[in-house]
Amino acid sequence: MATGSEEPTLTVDELAARAGVTVRTVRFYSTRGLLPPPVIGPRRVGHYGQDHLSRLALIEELQHLGMTLAAIERYLERLPAGLSAQELAIHRALLASWAPDSTEDATRAELERRAGRALSEEDIDRLAAMGALARADG
Repeated sequence: MATGSEEPTLTVDELAARAGVTVRTVRFYSTRGLLPPPVIGPRRVGHYGQDHLSRLALIEELQHLGMTLAAIERYLERLPAGLSAQELAIHRALLASWAPDSTEDATRAELERRAGRALSEEDIDRLAAMGALARADG
């Protein structure tokens, strides 16, 4: 049975093609720390695996939810180290299933009830910057 711990076998070109992104995007994400480095093989060729594909799919889902690359970077830093490709895929599926199909209006009191605490202006600004809410007042 195949697992996420299989040896990485994809070149950067193959990874980009499978993920539906450009090689430039893969390299950019790697330099930002959004993707772990490849396994360096013979002739100093980097090899990527299923974990990289799953990470790229998660990044795409987070972008679809409206997160900036800076927010995605912070989000990925909070994930436990060593997640397998399968665990990343489950995480991505949960995000996709919980993403709202439409927006809704909520008062500050309702937001605070959902958050379980009082929200400062800085909290509201941070949520707006992450795309989790949009201010009705401007």
